[in-house]
Amino acid sequence: MAVDRRKVAVFGGAFVLRLLLSVLFPSLPDLLTGRVEVSTPVNSFKRLQEGLFLYTRNVSPYDGGVFHQAPLLLPLFALLPNARDYPFVTAAFYALIDLVNANALVTISNSGQAVSGRLYSALRKDIKWDGVEVAAWFLFNPTTIAACLGRSTSAFTSTAILYAVSNAATGNSFNAMLALGCASYLSIYPALLFAPLVILCYDRRAQDSRAPCGAPIFAIQHFGIFLLSVGGLLGLSCLVAPDFWQFICATYGFQLLVPDLTPNIGLWWYFFIEIFDSFREFFLGVFWLHLTGYVGGLTVRLRRQPLFVLASLLGIFAIFKPYPSISDASLYFALLPLYRHLFPFSALLYATLLGPAFYHLWIYAGSGNANFFYAITLVWSLGLSILVADTIFAALRDEWEQENPELRGKDVRQV
Repeated sequence: MAVDRRKVAVFGGAFVLRLLLSVLFPSLPDLLTGRVEVSTPVNSFKRLQEGLFLYTRNVSPYDGGVFHQAPLLLPLFALLPNARDYPFVTAAFYALIDLVNANALVTISNSGQAVSGRLYSALRKDIKWDGVEVAAWFLFNPTTIAACLGRSTSAFTSTAILYAVSNAATGNSFNAMLALGCASYLSIYPALLFAPLVILCYDRRAQDSRAPCGAPIFAIQHFGIFLLSVGGLLGLSCLVAPDFWQFICATYGFQLLVPDLTPNIGLWWYFFIEIFDSFREFFLGVFWLHLTGYVGGLTVRLRRQPLFVLASLLGIFAIFKPYPSISDASLYFALLPLYRHLFPFSALLYATLLGPAFYHLWIYAGSGNANFFYAITLVWSLGLSILVADTIFAALRDEWEQENPELRGKDVRQV
């Protein structure tokens, strides 16, 4: 079997870069772990270490009220040497996770589903990057590197999502549902990807002439697989967290009710600090309804491009989920090169540079207030919103030009 030297060079360079940063700047991982842009209450490595401390001493990891992550992460990290005594091992482990994610991106890119599917073929399908270039975009993205060095546990959710998409893009629908179930177990929001993912699975199976059963039956069957995978992981969790209800409340209940209003790069924390408690339940419902409302509209309107719907939803989640971090943004950025659009990065760059400065002025220098940091998070969300809207407009424009070839190249004006 021939070795792809470009792939080996890119993967090897990314792995070495991460290890070098950890060795040359030994305080950098702990610094990034404490940054609100990298760590949130639901993906913090420090909180994971607290849960691991309790777990290894036969105490429920949720007793301290600090750990809010999936319990099956604890046996995994219990197999690794102590991160404080052997930081190099942990750094190498997270670097390998990034390589695994990049390999899934290569598979997605090489499947060709981003430019040509069962019901749709892009007009400019020859303008694309290959899988190694897409992987390089992901591996050398500063947000990806920062999340890796900060040891965010969102990396595992990203892995499950990317392998769900890669299996769907290659026609392995069973494994796609298992991976989506794993992602949904680790964090709630990936469950919203079920509709476009099952459409991608159906289209890919039909495209390979492996004629599946009717679409409704296909969806029901795969929804059953998805539920069984989540149920199986929840059952295994009882071995780690015997108090099942405590585990559910501390993980999924925590994400749904958003009780911890620690500052992050999202839109929820400041809003819920300011509102009266009597309106909290109402606005919780409104915010969650707003987040889930995009799924149906995008899936129906862009039915012929399910992979693009998946990518767009990941961008929307990076903006509107309760506890977002740069890991969510890096996952969205990882899928964008599949479409090779021209992206308006200026607002994102502006927010990326000023965000840490404004947080320092507020928390450490005492010369600012919460409005400083929240204002720059609004700019960050605006930049992401512009990017998501621009790519959706480009996809709709491409469909429109394909359906109306006589109008190709002409300006579209809203009346």
